[in-house]
Amino acid sequence: MKVTIIGAGAIGGLAGAHMSRAGYDVTLVDRWVEHVEAMNRKGIDIDGVRGDMHMDVKALTPDQLEGPLEAILIATKSQHTADAVRLVIPHMGPDSFIVSYQNGFNEPLIAELLTEAGIGGMERIIGSIPNYGGALVDPGHLEFVHEGKIELGEMDGSDTARLRELVKMLENLTKVVVSNNIWGQIWAKQVYANQVIFSALADARIHQTLGVERYARIAGAVVREAIGIATANGIELEAFDFFDPIAYQPKTAEDTKKLISNINTAIWLLRKDQDPNKHEFKKKGSGMWWDIVYRKRKSETEAQNTKLVAYGKSKGADTRLIEKMSSMIYEIEDGQRQLGFHNYDELEAYVAEIGKTLP
Repeated sequence: MKVTIIGAGAIGGLAGAHMSRAGYDVTLVDRWVEHVEAMNRKGIDIDGVRGDMHMDVKALTPDQLEGPLEAILIATKSQHTADAVRLVIPHMGPDSFIVSYQNGFNEPLIAELLTEAGIGGMERIIGSIPNYGGALVDPGHLEFVHEGKIELGEMDGSDTARLRELVKMLENLTKVVVSNNIWGQIWAKQVYANQVIFSALADARIHQTLGVERYARIAGAVVREAIGIATANGIELEAFDFFDPIAYQPKTAEDTKKLISNINTAIWLLRKDQDPNKHEFKKKGSGMWWDIVYRKRKSETEAQNTKLVAYGKSKGADTRLIEKMSSMIYEIEDGQRQLGFHNYDELEAYVAEIGKTLP
């Protein structure tokens, strides 16, 4: 099966490099010309949790893309999903399918665009959650930041030959778990993502934000509200490595202690493979932090949480806390607010004001 990956950043680049090394026909497509030129000239250099590696790859800019395509992995930021799908639609054949290899509620949008083009809908889509982490540091240079599994599944929960083949290919990178409730997995990741967004309100390491009990309690309140949105929409959330939705609904002070422990375990899981004596990590925070602080660009917060809030409002769920936190990120991105721990003070006060302080 021929694989085309749209977006050769950390997530798409790491997958493409490892599948290429295993001998599969993989093409990486990226709009950053210098990155494409570097990949074609010298391959991809990867450092981080697995040590230093070098892998040869094929890369194109979008204008060089030709069909017919087979497996198409969209690995762009959520806000670029529509552009990526419109790019590949003219090159799709009768057996082409798209994998949303991203964070965010992107599958409905992809299906809508396919339907508008008259070439199908949700049946042409595989959902996924890549739970490993990385960073695109420089052209042709990726950093593998933390290990993690890939959740993969047909949107209707069925078992298909294309799904099994893709699992086999991606297992050259990391463990792949087939889900018969991938939409529930996607929702769980988006609920959890609000904790990640929270950590980007200050320019600090994760153990200085989520690793502090006072701040973890605020983040827990935000995630609990997001769980309420999922519940209102009838979503069965699925637990994964870094997240147990049951823990985020504390009813007693003892339950909150267990939640704090759960958050600390998640921090440990994200950092356990990092040896600072072997590699000085450039990506020291979340993907949201990386975009805002290192790449100097907008994060995925708006693309993700606008949809989450819309899902909440459609069912009458409370979305005030998520809207408040998201607006603070937008202000930081627009240069109207400074990064810093004062943002946690403000959000903590708002949590108390609307009666959402954890027990």
